[in-house]
Formats: sequence, structure tokens, C-alpha cells
Amino acid sequence: MNSSHEPALFDLGSNGAAPADEPIPFASGSPLAGSMASDWANILAPETERIHRIGDELQRRINAGEQILPPPGQILRAFTQPAEQVKVLIIGQDPYPTPGHAVGLSFSVDPAVRPLPRSLVNIYKELKADLGIEPAPHGDLSAWAGQGVLLLNRALSVTAGQANSHRNLGWEPVTQRAVRALAARRRPDGSPLPLVAILWGRQAQSLSPLLGESPRIESAHPSPLSASRGFFGSRPFSRANELLVQQGATPVDWRLPGVR
Repeated sequence: MNSSHEPALFDLGSNGAAPADEPIPFASGSPLAGSMASDWANILAPETERIHRIGDELQRRINAGEQILPPPGQILRAFTQPAEQVKVLIIGQDPYPTPGHAVGLSFSVDPAVRPLPRSLVNIYKELKADLGIEPAPHGDLSAWAGQGVLLLNRALSVTAGQANSHRNLGWEPVTQRAVRALAARRRPDGSPLPLVAILWGRQAQSLSPLLGESPRIESAHPSPLSASRGFFGSRPFSRANELLVQQGATPVDWRLPGVR
């Protein structure tokens, strides 16, 4: 499932799924550096105790028979790509609650998932309208992550079948710190590192104040309930690339493997 550019800090196994009995890797006593890139571990160090508390609670729920998504080894997957390489930030709400779908990257699903989630179908429709790129036959967005696109959910876990069920578990301060840190990155000369934020929907847009002077692209969410109210026609992919070039960064190749 990982692209060749993405560090393999967890083993998904031969079928792309983490072992069912895999323990939470960031519970108390486990170093954050074992679950994420070293610079993210440094950035999120002030949240270590909170992350461990979340890990302990998730482990308690798993032990009690609750199914937590994504699989434990994928919960912190967004942070396996070094923070210094991030140039586009796409924020989602929480993982897909359908078993087998969530993979730790917002809007992305396991390559074998069919049919694709409707929000992702709409993202592909807008990608084609914007850049002429045909929809991928799968929903694996890890190739974007490998190019510095951080696919980050506000909450990083969910109970199977219960969307938004971990909203108050403690993830929001963690992801808020991550967003604030990305906007605060600087080159040796003091200038900001390139960053474009793509904020789809109110939940993502609520983080706008944390982004400082970083350019952002805001529109309705790609959900079927809202896509026709401003997501379609918003051209987020070409606009993001234009903003990256203006900042001296390389544009993202939004094509995915399997698309000609």
C-alpha cells in the first residue's frame, strides 16, 4: 500500500491489512519515534502524554471487543512522512467507519476497496474537471503522500460503524499542534517553507486561524451532501500547484498509479 517514497514504519502484511491482534503501538511506555518520523515525534513531543492516554483508551476498548479503525499500526500513518517534506495539507474529519476502508490517510482507502467512497469519487471527478486526469481504478492516495501531501484527519481513529465517534477522545489538540507547526516552519533565512492548505468543509476550515500566512484553498466538502454547493468547480489541484510554484516549490503530480 505504501508508495516507494513513503517510509515503512509499520508492516501491513501481504494482504494489505494489519494483524487483527496487533496492539496499539503508541500506548504508555512506547516512544512516539517508533510510530512516526523523527521530526514529527519532536513536534508532537508536548502531546506525548495525551497521545499515550489515547493509546491506552483505544487498547482498553479493543480488549473489550470494540473494533477500532484504522488498524492500530496505521492510526498515526499520516505522520510517517517527514514534516519537513510536507508542502500540501488536506484535512479530513475522521477515518472511514467501514471496516477495511480506513488506512490512516484522510480520504484514502485500501487499494482493494470497491465501490469507492462517494466523497473520493467526487474528488476524482473534480480532479478530472480541473486537470483532465482520469479517475484512478482504486482509492489508494499514498502516491500523493509520497510527494509531500499530508492527508490528515482531525480525529485519527473511529469506532467501526460509528462516524465521528472519537471526536472528543483527545485527537484534536494533537492535530491542531501539527497544523500550527507546519505553518511555523522556516528556512535558515527565516522565510517560510512552502505550504498550501486545502480546506474542504467547515470542520477543516475551522483550522484556518492556525495557518498564519500560509495560502489556503477553501470550498465545500466533497461529500455528496455538499459537493454541488461549491466543491465542484473549485479547481483545488491546479490552484494548489500554482501556489506552490509561486513559493518556489515543485508542483504535485496528482496522477495516481494505474492512470494513463
